Amino acid sequence: MTAKTKPNARAKASPRKKAAARDWTAAFRVGPGRKIRLSAWNPDEDGGFEKKVTRKRTAKIIEEIDDLQYRLYAESKQALLVVLQAIDAGGKDGTIRRVFGPINPQGVRVTSFKKPTELERSHDFLWRIHRAVPPLGHIGLFNRSHYEDVLVVRVRKLAPPEIWKARYDHINAFERMLRDHGTRVVKFFLYISRDEQRDRMQRRLDDPGRNWKFSEADLEERKHWDDYMAAFEDALSRCSTADAPWYVVPANRKWFRDHLVATVLRDTLRAMDPRTPPSPDLSGIVIDG
Repeated sequence: MTAKTKPNARAKASPRKKAAARDWTAAFRVGPGRKIRLSAWNPDEDGGFEKKVTRKRTAKIIEEIDDLQYRLYAESKQALLVVLQAIDAGGKDGTIRRVFGPINPQGVRVTSFKKPTELERSHDFLWRIHRAVPPLGHIGLFNRSHYEDVLVVRVRKLAPPEIWKARYDHINAFERMLRDHGTRVVKFFLYISRDEQRDRMQRRLDDPGRNWKFSEADLEERKHWDDYMAAFEDALSRCSTADAPWYVVPANRKWFRDHLVATVLRDTLRAMDPRTPPSPDLSGIVIDG
């Protein structure tokens, strides 16, 4: 499916002929208990789709997401939490802008998690996360998340192994609790290649309008590419559950990334089946002219 050995093999196994099938995205979902190796996935994967046609399909899907979000907001009995993780320059901001830009902002909340503050460090690692969980009726987007505490904390040795290793179980229990209380959780790892990261960083450096997005600290993090990939593999393998699945999103091609994320979100909201409250009898009401 996503193996990057022979292009013909990838194309043959891609979802091209199943584009109309409801669950073609399952090929990118990490099954519970499945140990994955990212080297077996192709960040250039395009699903066998055609770019121009797919962009139009994505726009239609986003229109449906907007309608489903309206119903979710009106119902106010469920919530959806969307987690986005990626290596630096992986496309988190672009995904939020393209997939959620057209959605009514009243029902969508975006939280970006950066280096913990002194107050946040005085609490357990999930304290600041729980505070940002969307209320019922809303969609919450996490730009980075609680997974930083088994990614950067691990790679940069900010805590000993006995601390961050225990966090996988804490995370799974936390996400299961959210599901039990009406919050659906879906998680996306936007997977780009090392070469693609270099190219994106170079464009930020070359374009004065993008210089603000360039950080020398990202170059330091880039030196730890292999360590980060190993950390992502463990997080994806140990924390993809039926309640809160992980999707590996090939993200070198932004148009395919957006299509896959939008399709998964549309299908998740469909399964949640939010419904507007029943209308009262308004037949006797007359509005004065």
